[in-house]
Amino acid sequence: MFVAGLTGGIGSGKSTVSDAFAALGVPVIDTDVIARELTAPSEPTLDTIRAVFGEAVMRADGVLDRAALRRRVFADEAARHQLEAILHPLIRQRVEQALVRLTASYALVVIPLLVETGAYRDLLQRILVVDCPEAMQVTRVMARSGLARDEVMAILAAQATRTERLAIADDVILNTAPPEALRAEVASLHQRYLGLAAAAS
Repeated sequence: MFVAGLTGGIGSGKSTVSDAFAALGVPVIDTDVIARELTAPSEPTLDTIRAVFGEAVMRADGVLDRAALRRRVFADEAARHQLEAILHPLIRQRVEQALVRLTASYALVVIPLLVETGAYRDLLQRILVVDCPEAMQVTRVMARSGLARDEVMAILAAQATRTERLAIADDVILNTAPPEALRAEVASLHQRYLGLAAAAS
């Protein structure tokens, strides 16, 4: 199957773009969604995270305290690598399982940490980067999540730079335009991907 990977920094608008593809009938596999599924109370992965990071990242009701874990891993690079070592192989496995089940012309896999991990490149025929100025990322994340500016900046500092992401891009959506312009750009890329998928089949 032809697979396009979608990536971008926090607050760049990855979800907005992937939702626009989904509205056109494109199957979307989101690694962030898989990560949340893997850390649900019923999942053994949560027990592993609890054993590694302790009760400080757990709520009293046994649910993962995502805010506490986020603060921990963005303040401590070694802790972030520990978490990635737990989650990333399992996420990759579920992505592959999901792709095998699909029968569409092509699929879109949302991989926020595509550049940082260096993973998934072997699965992808095309890389789409959602881009926007850093100041816009900060404003968006603060507005939607209530995080303080220094918390957002810590996350940005741990992620790849715009230059690093753009360097691997086959396609770029600059997400600064009104929603209707964004949808038109997605529709154009959708047609391109359908053509590329047909040519590759």
